[in-house]
Amino acid sequence: MQIRPYGDTANDGIVQLSFTLPLALNARAREAARRYAMLMGISNPLVAHAEAMDKEFSFFVIYGACSHTLDPDQISVDELAHDELDFHEINELVEKRLGRRITVVGAAIESDAHTVGIDAIFNAKGYAGNYGLERFPAFRAINLGAQVSCEALLRCAAEEGAEAILVSQVVTQKNVHIHNLTKLIELAEAEEVRERYLFIVGGPRISHAFAKELGYDAGFGPGSNAMMVASYIAQELIARSEYA
Repeated sequence: MQIRPYGDTANDGIVQLSFTLPLALNARAREAARRYAMLMGISNPLVAHAEAMDKEFSFFVIYGACSHTLDPDQISVDELAHDELDFHEINELVEKRLGRRITVVGAAIESDAHTVGIDAIFNAKGYAGNYGLERFPAFRAINLGAQVSCEALLRCAAEEGAEAILVSQVVTQKNVHIHNLTKLIELAEAEEVRERYLFIVGGPRISHAFAKELGYDAGFGPGSNAMMVASYIAQELIARSEYA
């Protein structure tokens, strides 16, 4: 089955895209944006919105139609295969199957100073109605905050007897997140503790498949919440304990 994006009618190919050009906002810049959209394969592009970002930069929103199609049945992805449980189900599962609390250590590592992501997963109040790990009786959650070195994170995990390490990476300019995340795994391997912990990463450019490529056990991208993470940790640790 070949499909295209949906706008007004099925398979009409209508899309909306946005980008910034290094041009001052004027008629020439609007036409440049329209032509650039055409070079991208967008037919009948309309500059729906244009805004000056600075004296020499302009932001554009383009509407238009694309002719490309794809067959979704030909796509295979690597995704987490665990059940998403609610707050009470997670706590009951851990109590019955593990009989102990799970210690989790987390941080935004190296140069990343953003705490919004890691706090949304850890803080008791959580985010958007989803409690953070600190609220779960089944978890002992230790949030180290931001700009934590990989060495300090692994040292804390060892001292606290952690079973899972959660890493947040929001800063992605020049792919610094890849460098930071790779450093943590390489350090864990060098210290021969890679298999001691569940390594989990979350952030705006993270997917499960990408996390696996970097050597992590799981990755959580945009829209993830503490319930999803807690569900995965609980079920994965239970599976590993029963397998062992």
